[in-house]
Amino acid sequence: MRNLVLAFTLALTTLSSIKAQETKKPKPIIDVHVHAMKINPAFSGDLCPWFLSNMPGAIPGKPAPSFIDTDCAHPLKAAKSDEDFQQQLLATAERLNITFVASGDAEVLHRWKKAAPERVIPSIGVAPGMSVEAFEDSLSNGFYQVMGEIAPQYQGKSPADMSLDEYFAVAEKLGIPVGIHMGTGGNGMANLTQPNYRASMGNPFLLEDVLARHPNLKIWVMHAGYPMIDEMIALMGANAYVYVDLAGFIWSYPLEEIHMYLRRLVQAGFGKRILYGTDLMMWPELLETSIGVIENANYLSEDQKRDIFFNNAIRFFDWDPKKFE
Repeated sequence: MRNLVLAFTLALTTLSSIKAQETKKPKPIIDVHVHAMKINPAFSGDLCPWFLSNMPGAIPGKPAPSFIDTDCAHPLKAAKSDEDFQQQLLATAERLNITFVASGDAEVLHRWKKAAPERVIPSIGVAPGMSVEAFEDSLSNGFYQVMGEIAPQYQGKSPADMSLDEYFAVAEKLGIPVGIHMGTGGNGMANLTQPNYRASMGNPFLLEDVLARHPNLKIWVMHAGYPMIDEMIALMGANAYVYVDLAGFIWSYPLEEIHMYLRRLVQAGFGKRILYGTDLMMWPELLETSIGVIENANYLSEDQKRDIFFNNAIRFFDWDPKKFE
């Protein structure tokens, strides 16, 4: 009888242990680059990851080739409505234990924040016509905790353009981190889709004057300044408060190119200053696609992966890690 009781107790203990393992949360992940956007069903199409693996040239006067590729085994499914987007995104974030910094449409941001207050960290850009006073009020009221995405490159402007300087001064004064777009935007950006876009305005060296004028400003370079790896490494070496995220190019460019760029950053000694980000838009599955790129990077140690997924963001934003457990 005693042996039977012991066996029964052991079985219960084993079952309890298995159940605890099954219900245990995954390790936390912070995605620093998500877009809160309204879904237009007319432009909500599926997408193959790494779709810029083939960028055919165009011919003036002829129809431009589409750079959105859907010819793959498992295209990412686009959300079909605002409700569908929110439901899928928040469900995936809950399942994978992801908290994300989101910017974009204010109405969408408020809905997301209300639905999942522990999963959403709102970020604010500089809207056309927004006064410095209105910007500071928005950052002071407690809803917005981050400044970004700032993207003067699409207007053909440098991030050091003085029209942005007072806004950076506000962020510096309030201790608000700033995310700045610097990198490519796809195939034929300047002459097919965004005529004011200038590749040269994505040069990381253009941030030097901003950093000199605002020595206590914390900046992370979105898209890691791709493809200007040497300039990015030089800027980070000279400025200890500069971090980068991997957003956008992590799921759009060829995998070998992505790993080359990430490996260079790590080899140069900046593994502690790389932030995980997706640049997620209407394709919620991009979360898992992008996580897989990092998880399968065999040149990264497990500690380096955890730094990218979580630890580096905690340090950069100066957050309490216990709030994400």
